[in-house]
Amino acid sequence: EISNNYKKILDEKDLKYYIKSFGTKNSNKIFYVIQRSPGGGLFSNLNYVIHHLSICDELNFIPIIDMKNFTTKYNSKNKFNSSNNAWEYYFSKVSKYKLDDVYKSKKVIISDSKTRKINYFDSFQSLNYSHLKAFKKYIKINNKILIKSKKFKNKYFKNYKILGVHFRGSDMKYQERHPFPPTVRQIINAIDFYIKKYKYKKIFLVTEEIKYLTILKKKYGNKLIYYNSFRSNKIDIFNNSRKLHRAKIGEENIIDMLLLKDTDRIICSRSHLPDASLYFNPKLKNKIHIIENGNNSNNIVIAQFLWKLKILLPKEIGGFK
Repeated sequence: EISNNYKKILDEKDLKYYIKSFGTKNSNKIFYVIQRSPGGGLFSNLNYVIHHLSICDELNFIPIIDMKNFTTKYNSKNKFNSSNNAWEYYFSKVSKYKLDDVYKSKKVIISDSKTRKINYFDSFQSLNYSHLKAFKKYIKINNKILIKSKKFKNKYFKNYKILGVHFRGSDMKYQERHPFPPTVRQIINAIDFYIKKYKYKKIFLVTEEIKYLTILKKKYGNKLIYYNSFRSNKIDIFNNSRKLHRAKIGEENIIDMLLLKDTDRIICSRSHLPDASLYFNPKLKNKIHIIENGNNSNNIVIAQFLWKLKILLPKEIGGFK
């Protein structure tokens, strides 16, 4: 049995959870299974995990991240980086226990997968000191990913001041309640302003849209550098026949984030990827230019066309500035 004191503390955190007993093993331990199925984008999932890890530390629970039985958008049918657990595609395990042992144990709490409008899940910048301690204690990126990032950085970043640009597109244009991404004109105006002001020689671009990459390549030529991440003009970037496609999208997201955090300044809209870059490299705090376009409608139907409408309208009557 889980004590009423623990239940009371969890209830006060406004999170739903499930108490299970799967057997008689580890009767003196309480396991806390963190799952987010199907979850959101990779850094939204990471933000979610960090909050639950801080709860584990507060209550002396043993954390277990299960993205094998509780699958995410990034799970592939076959193993990736020697694992079927999507968390371990990209990060180290957060405890020594195996999933099989946990699901034979007496005291197991399983997290709900919802964020329930709790502010800690809004962005990495909403997290507090206890989250930062959990982040430093538990979050270790897979060494293979770190090596790929470092190799690219050594080849393309050396001896240059780099302007980082995160140009979010695809589904973000149509997601209800989410921040509107920038327009092409807004991004180009911001790039030109900062290149003129700070004399950046190179632009490191992160975007999931082929169209945006093509436009910026045409304008900036060999000033523009970018990692060979998957890109598409379709709204759903997860639907593709590339081998281990979903798992690779997550890896490429992390490499893009790691490279973005090592630029000298970032232009972006509100999004978890640049937010994560700042969390991994707090020195960027005063060097992020966020293009604010407000949020999409809460109405899922209106949200499908509002971005396109606002592009056409002048700013005086509701268009983007």
